[in-house]
This record gives sequence, C-alpha cells and structure tokens, in this order.
Amino acid sequence: MAAVWSGCSTSCGSFSHDLPRRSEKGNKGTGILPRNRVRDRGDPRRASGGTVAARRVCVCRAAPCILESDVTGEEDAGLGIEGMDDDRPGVGGFNYHKSHGVRRRPVNPAAVEKEPARGARSVRPASVSESADRFVHEGPRLHFLEERDEELLSRRLLKLGQSNKVRSATELFDSMRASGLQPSAHACNSLLASFVRKGYPADAMRMFEFMKEKRLATGHTYTLILKAVARTEGYISALQMFSEIEASKESRERLDVIVYNTMISACGRAKDWRQVEKLWRRLAENSLSGTLMTYDLLVSTFVQCGQSELAIAAYEEMLRNGLDPSEDIMKAIVASCTKEGRWEFALATFRRMLTAGMKPNIIVYNSIINSLGMAGEDELAFRMYHLLTSLGLEPDQYTWSALLSALYRSGRCWDALDLFHGIKSKHPSILNTHLYNIALMSCERLGQWEHALQLLWMMEKHGLQISAVSYNHVIRACEVACEPKVALKVYQRMTRERCSPDTFTHLSVIRACIWGSLWDEVEDILEEVEPDSSIYNTVIHGLCLRGKIRLARKVYAKMQSIGLTPDGKTRSFMLQHMASAE
Repeated sequence: MAAVWSGCSTSCGSFSHDLPRRSEKGNKGTGILPRNRVRDRGDPRRASGGTVAARRVCVCRAAPCILESDVTGEEDAGLGIEGMDDDRPGVGGFNYHKSHGVRRRPVNPAAVEKEPARGARSVRPASVSESADRFVHEGPRLHFLEERDEELLSRRLLKLGQSNKVRSATELFDSMRASGLQPSAHACNSLLASFVRKGYPADAMRMFEFMKEKRLATGHTYTLILKAVARTEGYISALQMFSEIEASKESRERLDVIVYNTMISACGRAKDWRQVEKLWRRLAENSLSGTLMTYDLLVSTFVQCGQSELAIAAYEEMLRNGLDPSEDIMKAIVASCTKEGRWEFALATFRRMLTAGMKPNIIVYNSIINSLGMAGEDELAFRMYHLLTSLGLEPDQYTWSALLSALYRSGRCWDALDLFHGIKSKHPSILNTHLYNIALMSCERLGQWEHALQLLWMMEKHGLQISAVSYNHVIRACEVACEPKVALKVYQRMTRERCSPDTFTHLSVIRACIWGSLWDEVEDILEEVEPDSSIYNTVIHGLCLRGKIRLARKVYAKMQSIGLTPDGKTRSFMLQHMASAE
C-alpha cells in the first residue's frame, strides 16, 4: 500500500527511487548503506537517506518540506528513527524497491538499536507477540501524500475501510488531515464501520467525534456508533446517546428511519417494550415513516413481550402506510388475535396470507381454530379443520384441543365427548391430560359422573399425571348428579394419592355432602381444611337452607373465634335465625 499512496516528491523524481537500501552485513540491524558505494561517494544526499519520525508524523529528509501534525496534546511528544525492510532481489536482478516502491513495517519509535550503522540509527522491529491493534491505539505514522486529489484519496480510504485494513486506512486518514485534505463523509463512515467491525470502540468514538466536529456525520454514522455503543456498553447507554443526538437540532435533522430501527432493535433484544413504544411514537412525531423492517421489529417485540394490542396496532398502521407485511409478521398477528379474542381480524389476516400465495403452517391453523373456538364459532372452526386436512396437513394435539374447546364453549358437550372417543380410537398416542380435562369438563356440565369416573380410571391406566383440576371435574360431576357419597369417595382417593385439594375441591365436596345430609362428614372436612372464609360461608349458607340452624350457629361461632370475617349473606342468615331453634 505504501507504493500506492505513501512517499514524497522531489525535483529529482520519485522519492522511492532515491532511497538507499539496508546493509547486508550479517543481516543485522537496520543500518543504511548506499545502493552504489562508488556512485554515492561525495554525494551530498547520502546522509539524508533516512527518515525522521516524530510521534504521529513521518518526514523524509529528502523532501523539500516537513509536514507538521495538526494534532495537539498527547500526540505531539517523542522522536524516533524509522528503519526500512531489507532489500529483496527481484526477477532478473532488478532491485525490488526500485520496481515496487518502499515497503514499510510498523516499528517501535521509542526503541533504538545500540549500534547505529553508517550514520543512520535504526529501531528494533516490532515483536511478533505485540498486539495487532497496538498501531491503532498508539497512533499511526504520517506520510507525505504525493496525491492531492481529495476525491481520489477518499475513494482509496473507502476501499481500505471496506477491506477492514484498519492500519493502512488510519494512516491514510491521518496523513490527509495533516496535509490539510478533507476525507469525504462516505470514506469516514467506511473507516468508522471498520473500527466497529474490528472491535475498536475507543477509535470508533474518536472518529465519531471528529465527524461531528467537521459536520460530516450522517444517518449512517449515527447508526454505526449507536450499534457499537449498544453492543459494548448496553442499550441504556445507547439510549442516552440517542437522546443527546435528538436534543441537537442539527443532529436531529440527519436522523433517518434506519437510526430509529437500530434503537428499536437494541431495546427489543432487551425486551424493553416501553422504550420500543416510545421510539415508535417519536418516529411519527419527527415525520418519519416506518419501513418494513420497522414494523417487523415492532410486531415481533410486542408479541414476545405479551403486548398483543400494540402488536395489532403496529400491524394496522403498517397496512395504512401501504406496506405488504411479511409471512412472519402475519403469523405473529394471528397469534395475537387469538389472545385478544379478535377472531374476525385473525380470519382477515389469514385470507391475506392465502391471497399473497403463502402456505400457512399447522401453527397458524391451530391459532385460527383456537380463536374461533374461544368465540363459540364452532362451525367455522371445523371448516378450518377440513381446509387444513385438504391441504395435506396433519392435525396435532393442539388442533384437537382447539376443536374440543370449540364444541364445549358452544354447549355441544355430547359432541365433544364423541369427538374425544374418536380421537382415542384413531390417535391414542396424542392423548394428554389437557384433552382428558376437556372431556371431563363436558361430563361435569352434563352430570355424567359414571363417564367421568371411567375417564379418570383411563388416565390412571395410561400413567398420566392426575392433577387437582381433573379430580375437581369428577367431584363436580358427582355434585351435579346428586351423588354425594361418590364425590366423597373421589375426594378420599384424591387425598390418598397425595394430590393436594384446593379451595374448589373443598367447596364442591362440602356442597355435595350438605345436600346429601352427610353432616358428620361436613364437620370432619372442616376440621381438616385450613381456615378459609369462603368455605365457612358456604357451609353456613347450606346449613341454613337445609334448616340446620343450630349447627349453622355452631359453625358461625367457630368462624368468629378463629378470626374469619363472614360475608353479608352469612350475617343475614344468622340475624334471621338468631332466635329460632332447629
């Protein structure tokens, strides 16, 4: 790269053609000897063949001028002597440097060999163990630029940055600044991007400050630096920097939608949906229209954070702006509509997918069927089921669960039980606790306690884990069928199986025992359960309705003694029957 843009021009021709080569004596050091001893005797230029290097500046003595660094402070200290690589013979005996220009190698400007060679001192070459980014952090060398065209040099800087040649690009950038040449904004962005890619955040920040000072910062500049800050310091630091950029009128005018997309993406990865929503609103306040990427980020973030309403709102705004949503966005919207109960909107999104030539997968069909089932639209749910089977898709346990729920919510409990047994006969491997519970819910509503007991036995036979929810459905079915003794037996089996009853279990079995006149069992259950106002209120209500006033007063007194608060209905019953006897 040195042969392309490095070197200086004199009245005698190219600087690289007049440089002397190193001494070949023992291949030691970096001493300089004239290329031709006889020719160079008495040559007044012989002593000026070396190159004096100040920190951040590299000057050739053969040049008619000396470049001064325009950088102050820590960059203006220290002198050193720069050495050159050994000559390499070219093809046919030609001198390599004469044909290709000067090769350069990073050196330590502070280290000088103890034995200078023929009037020129040389430095120790950089060791192999030195860090690769030492050049960048300690400061590159400057070169006299033979080329003075800013546009051409900016193009070279652009290509170096795109190739991730950070050292060469930094040298060229600093040399242009020292020569009073201004790199283009595009070239500076390329160097900034290479700093970010190579993991040099400090150098990236210095480049960003330079571009702000020279008013070269563009929207792409802000995108690069915000992405780097979010990766190294976190999205909170990036948000603070973004707020400072927005606060400046000059900077705010250069912000584009890509910068906002960068911040939305950073906040979305952190699951901070509130900041994502604020950025979305600010986008509209600054008269910027979102792109397909913007809405993709918004919808995915809101869906992942459980904000279905915001996801649907972003999707609707996207349609108003005339953008065609991607398949992933529409899948997410269908899932959001299921949670929000907006089955009509889900169907409209599904039709849009079909119109666009997309092929929805089984997950989309399950979401639609579930949404229709929750709305009690069982006929539409089964139409969707027939559509997915006609397209060659295989229904899974989620499909059957959605269909069973649709039938149950529509009040078609017998049809739900028929469908369950059809699944059991044709697809027994997909049966799980959830499918059994839907069938038990149908038995509960119908009062089919025998059928419920049969399903409970089938669950035990197939080794499924029976939860308190399953037992509750069976006990409730016994209560509806006025089978208190069976309900009590199921409750006792539940406790033997070490399945902890909950409040709903106790309420159901107590109600069954009260209406079955099992008074002793009611008192036993009250002794077993933890003190609960709802259970005591239920017992008192039932006893009063059955005319067991004395027992009701006894339970009421115990309720007050343990510090439980009766509800209004319980107090009304007690006042009404205060003076009465059983």
